Amino acid sequence: MSPIPLSLEYLLRPSSLQSGKIPSIFMFHGYGSNEEDLFSFASELPKELLVISVRAPYDLEPFGHAWYAINFDAEYGKWSDDEQAKVSRDKIISFIDEAINAYNLDKENITLLGFSQGTILSYSVALSFPEKIKNVVALSGYVNKNILLEGYDTKDHGSLNIYASHGQVDQVIPLEWAQKTPDFLNSLNIKHTYEEFPIGHGVSQQNFYSFREWLINHI
Repeated sequence: MSPIPLSLEYLLRPSSLQSGKIPSIFMFHGYGSNEEDLFSFASELPKELLVISVRAPYDLEPFGHAWYAINFDAEYGKWSDDEQAKVSRDKIISFIDEAINAYNLDKENITLLGFSQGTILSYSVALSFPEKIKNVVALSGYVNKNILLEGYDTKDHGSLNIYASHGQVDQVIPLEWAQKTPDFLNSLNIKHTYEEFPIGHGVSQQNFYSFREWLINHI
């Protein structure tokens, strides 16, 4: 199956299902990477899932892509472009709606999988629009409340399921940022699993097998 042109570039692994509404998983890579990164997981994921690995919309020099700029300023240090992140959040929502129509996807069974910056965006999408997302696999990221839709906390998050994990020696996103996630999810009554692994900023084999098992039980 050749990918149907949509508003963002992406890679596709078709579902094994030949009819009916199809469950899907959308993958969002980290800063400076591309759609091929997380797509390496695709062959190991449940066959009934249609896998879509999305390329972030902002190009970086000399290569790679980002969901939003990360600026390094001598006076203010490192800071994220939250306005650009909100634009990407809305681009992702539009893209998911396009893909649902293009591939006859089950709109009640949409999973997001993110890594690092892709996780930050996955949280933003799912917490802002919980009526559209069933599951989130949130690897090596954190919740940035500044890029959530205004009024998100008045929405019903009761149908959302989240698997979150982080490396205990992550040198890119501090562990303590991720450790705030369970309390925040509890405040919204979101069912979740949170795990830590003895790794840096990445996904170990043990981490992969753990989230895959969680995913099998939630799709």
